[in-house]
Amino acid sequence: MAITDIPLFGMLRTRMSWHQERQRLLAENVSNADTPKFRPRDLAPLQFDRQLTTVANVNLARTETSHIAASAGSSTAFQQSRQNGYDVRPSGNAVNLEDEMIKVASNQMDYQAATTLYSRSLALLKTAVGKR
Repeated sequence: MAITDIPLFGMLRTRMSWHQERQRLLAENVSNADTPKFRPRDLAPLQFDRQLTTVANVNLARTETSHIAASAGSSTAFQQSRQNGYDVRPSGNAVNLEDEMIKVASNQMDYQAATTLYSRSLALLKTAVGKR
């Protein structure tokens, strides 16, 4: 079995790609902070619920009635979304630099968490195989 066939690694790679694309959009928002009539854009959050239900090897089992049941989502990944709760300057520009920088910092932390999880999962597999 190749590493690309393991669902966890596929989801982490998708997550890292999503964060890279979001960083590109946020940087575009910041760079157009003075462009008249520019509206900021962002990506819709990723939904892994649908992907988890299609994976045959991952099944959630409720061993007790007090456990929470899994729910399936129907959203697709990498959809752009426009925010409606922004202030518009007289030039028509709606970019709020403070909000964008908070999003950039949050995106960076989430990306670092995904890369750390990916590298530690690889290290765990190497240990299991005996390569360490």
